[in-house]
Amino acid sequence: MELKTQMHPQITTRDQNGCPNGFLIPIYNVNDGFFEPGQEPQQVYLTVVAAGCAKGPHLHKIRTGFFTCIKGNVRIVVRIEGEYREYHSGEAHHYLSVEIPVGAPALIQNLGEDDAFVLNMPHPAWRPDMNDEHAADFSDYPSGSEHPSKGSEV
Repeated sequence: MELKTQMHPQITTRDQNGCPNGFLIPIYNVNDGFFEPGQEPQQVYLTVVAAGCAKGPHLHKIRTGFFTCIKGNVRIVVRIEGEYREYHSGEAHHYLSVEIPVGAPALIQNLGEDDAFVLNMPHPAWRPDMNDEHAADFSDYPSGSEHPSKGSEV
């Protein structure tokens, strides 16, 4: 199974005189066709990964995740069909978005010296009664001690 990913361009914005005044990064547009019909995001939240830290690994049995690092840089490690796959997202990685399928354990590791800001746009939206946070064990991950082996909240 190949995970869906999507790069996002950084587009310079300009003031009324044509001078650069920042940038924008289009993360989600229903017209892109990235999501299967009926699987579009139902919630957007920000999770912040402290410098030198990781969130996860854990998995969801009900929700699909859609991670995009918007500040800093992260490594997203996902276990699919018994194999670990690494994806990089953030300022140095075209703000890559990675879809995390239901049942796939994932870990987000901050690669920088400052907090990393990661958007998650899951489907379906989280509810307090959902009980869909499940710890995962990555102790056999090849990088070993760089990553925690027990799950925590993403």
